[in-house]
Amino acid sequence: MAFTVEKLWLAAPRGYCAGVDRAVQTVERALELYGAPVYVRKEIVHNKHVVEVLRGRGAIFVEELEDAIPEGAVTVFSAHGVSPAVQADAEQRGLQTIDATCPLVTKVHREAVKFAAEGYTIVLIGHSGHEEVEGTMGEAPEAIVLVETEADVEGLEVEDPDKVAYISQTTLSVDETTAIIARLREKFPNITGPRTDDICYATTNRQAAVKQMAPECDLVLVIGSRNSSNSNRLVEVARDHGAEAHLIDREDQIEEPWLEGKRVVGISSGASAPEELVSRLVQFFRDRGVTDVEEYEVVREDVRFMLPKQIRVDQAAAATA
Repeated sequence: MAFTVEKLWLAAPRGYCAGVDRAVQTVERALELYGAPVYVRKEIVHNKHVVEVLRGRGAIFVEELEDAIPEGAVTVFSAHGVSPAVQADAEQRGLQTIDATCPLVTKVHREAVKFAAEGYTIVLIGHSGHEEVEGTMGEAPEAIVLVETEADVEGLEVEDPDKVAYISQTTLSVDETTAIIARLREKFPNITGPRTDDICYATTNRQAAVKQMAPECDLVLVIGSRNSSNSNRLVEVARDHGAEAHLIDREDQIEEPWLEGKRVVGISSGASAPEELVSRLVQFFRDRGVTDVEEYEVVREDVRFMLPKQIRVDQAAAATA
């Protein structure tokens, strides 16, 4: 099969968002400050490469707190957030917890608490079983109902149709979520929602870049893991806008038939995928003679989040010791 790829477009922005960068750095700093092992509930972010690197440095990933975490151990909560019940369990077990929840997920948790306190039925737009959704629902389980599609809205029954609020998972498809919210507004004209969008800036920006880039491409490759919601959405957006698209964890997962007859390949990466993986993918094509590599910039990001307070305090103490 002749290799026909001539050009690479690199979607910008792509890769790490501020919340992921903060979460990964939290585990790295915890290992430096307190030594291994540092326990992490769930994957710190949904990327296999990142998890394996941190595991190699001494992080131990567990599904739940009761999974062999010794009393008093340093334990990090992942970027996706946890419910109050998990926090209470950690306290009961005497764990030294560090909360790496993305501040934008924390914002959604606070909205859930506020709407529940005001007596609203809360419609959470999200994917069943996703860790972020489980954490958010745990803030007010008696008040929250989950919808995943417009069809779910059709069958939704609530106690008081005039007292309904909506919130959403931060990593959803922007277009699909907009359609679901529109359907909710039709069904519940008095529905209220958050003051600002729940879908995070990084999810929105990465989808916007792929949306504009995809029509220029014969093939779009998205670097991200299967359990990464925002990475899967990027593949869907690329396909919706005219390109063949595939999700890969790394460059050696490319299947040769995908490249057959393709001239222009677009590359993006999910918000939990490090740039190192993009560089390796670009090198895969450079090794096969592709020299035309260009950024497809749609917007520039400059968002940064501070590390958790406990890490900052202990870093400062260590620096002056």
